[in-house]
Amino acid sequence: MKTASEKYTNRLGTLIAVFALLACTTAVAQEYKYEIGGMLGTSMYMGDANETSRLQGMNPAGGLVFRRNFNFRWAFKADLMAGKVSGDTKNTENVFFDNQQAAFNRTFFGLGGQMEFNFLPYSDKFAYLNTSRIAPYITAGLGFTLAPGDGRTFFAMRLPLGIGIKYKIVNRLNLGLEYTINHLFSDSFDSPSKEGFALDNPYGTGYGFLKNNDNCNTLMLSLTWDFGPNDRKCTNE
Repeated sequence: MKTASEKYTNRLGTLIAVFALLACTTAVAQEYKYEIGGMLGTSMYMGDANETSRLQGMNPAGGLVFRRNFNFRWAFKADLMAGKVSGDTKNTENVFFDNQQAAFNRTFFGLGGQMEFNFLPYSDKFAYLNTSRIAPYITAGLGFTLAPGDGRTFFAMRLPLGIGIKYKIVNRLNLGLEYTINHLFSDSFDSPSKEGFALDNPYGTGYGFLKNNDNCNTLMLSLTWDFGPNDRKCTNE
């Protein structure tokens, strides 16, 4: 029959083992803390010259991406991108005053940061934690967009909301596909020039924080490399 001291020792040992397991799980939440790489894809405009189609007027876009992986589920992503957008009111059913028409194209630059949530614990290791080398995710954050123009430079805050999927090709190499709606807090993204008919508030109804603003949407394929191994590890698999 066990003494009280032995029972206490066994319980303490069990408690220590539980905490050790939890610490181990946390420590191996990600094998590497960071990712860096590039992205390439297409950018699309939505506004007064295109109010319905999210994939109309595809133009080239690309950039750099950096991630800080906190655990299997959560990550912070920063991106720096450049691309082109274009639009033409002849492609829309909108009718403007005096049947005026406008067309535009412009280059833009974007800088932003987003939080990502993986629907599956993302890793190609630690199978005992039910990890998956493929994971769909959602992302949201804040950023800024700058677009030079013909006498009218655009600069505004943007709200990126996106969905994507990640795939661990091999250890440390990740492939991603993401579609993001970038809501711009301005209605002048489609008005690069002061000359002619402008699409900046063409109906004279004004625009607000979330009303009558333009969007710059992106569909991007990314390739990133893991680095910065975690110091504490309990196991390799």
